[in-house]
Amino acid sequence: MNIDEQVKYLMQGVDYGDPSIEQAMTAELRERLIEAEREGRPLQVYCGYDPTSTDLHLGHTVTMRKLRQFQELGHDVTFLIGSFTSLIGDPSDKDKLRPQMNLDMVMRNAATYAEQAFRVLEPEKTRIRYNSEWLSKISMEEFFRLASNFTVQQFLTRDNFRKRWDASEPIHLHEFFYSLMQGYDAHFMNSDVQVGGSDQLFNIMTAARKVMTYYGQKPNIGIILGILPGTDGEVRMSKSLGNHIPLNTSAEDMYGKVMSIPDKAMPIYARLATDWSPDILDGFLNALETNAMHPRDAKMQLARGITAVFYGKDAADSAQDQFVAMFQKGDIPDEMPEYRLEAPESLLQVMVKNKLAQSRNQARRLVEQQGVKLDGVTVADAMLMLDQPCVLQCGKRHFLRIVR
Repeated sequence: MNIDEQVKYLMQGVDYGDPSIEQAMTAELRERLIEAEREGRPLQVYCGYDPTSTDLHLGHTVTMRKLRQFQELGHDVTFLIGSFTSLIGDPSDKDKLRPQMNLDMVMRNAATYAEQAFRVLEPEKTRIRYNSEWLSKISMEEFFRLASNFTVQQFLTRDNFRKRWDASEPIHLHEFFYSLMQGYDAHFMNSDVQVGGSDQLFNIMTAARKVMTYYGQKPNIGIILGILPGTDGEVRMSKSLGNHIPLNTSAEDMYGKVMSIPDKAMPIYARLATDWSPDILDGFLNALETNAMHPRDAKMQLARGITAVFYGKDAADSAQDQFVAMFQKGDIPDEMPEYRLEAPESLLQVMVKNKLAQSRNQARRLVEQQGVKLDGVTVADAMLMLDQPCVLQCGKRHFLRIVR
C-alpha cells in the first residue's frame, strides 16, 4: 500500500464524534507514516486492556483488529495489560463508581488475556507488557507534577462525571487518577499511536497527549474506534448484559450469534469486526444500502467473515453449512411450543419453567453434556441470559420457540 492507502486502511472504523478531530488525526497519521518511512523505522503502537474479567468478547477485538492492521503494515505493536490501572478501574464508560479489584484478581484474569488476544494478533509480532512495571514506581513528587497539568473542570465536563455531579452522586478523587496514569503509559512507552474505543476519547486525546507534551515528546496519535453493540443491536456488548459474543466458544456458536443480530446492526459489525479491505467493505455497505443483496444473504456473508477471523475459513464454512442445514433445510419442526419473554431470563430458568428439565441441576447437566442448543448452536454457558427471539432445543426432540 502507498501512504494514502495505508491511511485509509488504518482510519477505517474511527469515531471521534467531531469531523475536525478526525481530519486532524488523519493528517497527523499521514505525517507520522511519512516520517517513519523516511527514517526507516516502524511506528510504536499500543492499546491497553484492563483485565476486569477472565473472558474477552467480540467487542474487545475491535481495537485488536486495528492493532493487527498495524502489524500487517510492519509496525511494532504492544498489547498492554492494565495490571495497575485495573486497581482503580476505568470510569470512562460508567455512570457510577466502578468496583476496585485487588492485584491477585487482576493477575488471575490477565493470565488468560494474551492467549485469547492471539486469536487476532500475530504472537511473534506482539509485545506483551504490564503497566505495573512503571506505574507502581512513580514517586509522589512526580505524580503531583503530572496532576498540575489538569484542572478539575476538565474532568467535570466529561459526560459520565457530569451526570453524577448533576445527580449529586459521589465522584471519588481516585477516579481522576486513571486518566493521568493512562497518559503516563503513553509517555513511558514513547508511543506514536494509541488505539482505543470512543469511550477513551478524553484519556487518549486529552490526557495522553498532554502528558507526552509535558515530557517534551511528540504527542501520540489517537485512533478512536466505534463501540460494537451487543447482539441486541442497541447497547454496547457486555457479558453482564448477556448480549456478548465470547471468544472462548466454537465457530458454530459465533456464526449463530452473529446471525441473531438485527439487520440494522450489520453495517457497524462489518466496519468493526471483520478483516475486510476497504474495497470489500465499501461493496458490502453499498449492497446493503441499495438493497442489492437480500438481508439474509448479507448476514450470512457477515457471519462467515467474522467467524473466519477467529477460526479460519474452513471452520467458518462448516459453521455456515450447519446453520443452513438447521434453519434453511427444515431440520427443525414448523410447529413447537412458544414462550414469551417479558424480561431477560437465564437459560436455566426458561428450561425449568417450560419443563425441558425437572430442576436447575438437571438443566445444568444437560448443558454440560452439550445437549442444549440455541438456534442450532450448542450452548456452553448454563447461566446464559436470554433476551431475544430464538429457538431452544433440548436433546433431539424437544424444541421451544422463544419470543419477546
